Amino acid sequence: MVKKAIIPAAGYGTRGLPVTKVIPKEMFPVGAKPAIQYIVEEAFASGIEELLIIVSRAKSLIVDYFDRSLELEAFLERRNKTHLLKEEFIPSGQIYYTRQPYARGLGDAVRLGKSFAGGEPFAVLLPDDIVLHKGVPAIRQLIEHYERCGQSVVGLNKVERNELHKYGVIRGEPLDNGAYCITDMVEKPKTNPPSDLAVIGRYVFTPAIFSYLETLPSPGEEEIQLTEAIRRLAAEEGCQGKLIAGTRFDIGTADGYMSLLSAVWKER
Repeated sequence: MVKKAIIPAAGYGTRGLPVTKVIPKEMFPVGAKPAIQYIVEEAFASGIEELLIIVSRAKSLIVDYFDRSLELEAFLERRNKTHLLKEEFIPSGQIYYTRQPYARGLGDAVRLGKSFAGGEPFAVLLPDDIVLHKGVPAIRQLIEHYERCGQSVVGLNKVERNELHKYGVIRGEPLDNGAYCITDMVEKPKTNPPSDLAVIGRYVFTPAIFSYLETLPSPGEEEIQLTEAIRRLAAEEGCQGKLIAGTRFDIGTADGYMSLLSAVWKER
């Protein structure tokens, strides 16, 4: 059973500058709640019991948001407005935090969760990607597939070819029910993408991923690339991709964020 998940949220958010200089993109409002709350709710709705959020020193807003505000509670009690406390999000599981001291890439952020994972399979949810779906939550879809196949699983969706340069793209052999055996993966291919299957920011990993992350970065590179670790994992131990049902929104882009706001508004 997959009961632990990691949410890497330490990045600079350069695609969202200048506003991300002071407001983490994970805290951008989507309706009445911040974007990262959608990710946390998805995790707990999928059976996750413990979350590790990777933050940086500039992301204290995230830590504060998921904590109680005793001052606010006391103020509302004095004003007889305690009914507003019902709107406060109280996580159903345990949330832990650790800092990524240097911006060394997504792979480094995941690597920091090794002791947290404790030798168990675990999920990774990237807060840039919000997946709206009225059925089974996105990460739950991958957990269920992992429980069937026993290998690490990468979330996928089909993307128009002129958009593939923005994403990691897999090469794979088709299996049943929207699954693929991954044979290769290319990060943001500028030309000749290997398929139209782009990676969504949802993963379920066996603990083996850490042994590959620890061999990185490759010579001449400063960042630890999760894509490269997955490539090595797929070649040596096997890794599957799984198409995720739902609509994916990349809130790291203005278009993606505005599209998400529109979709959430229509669902009200």
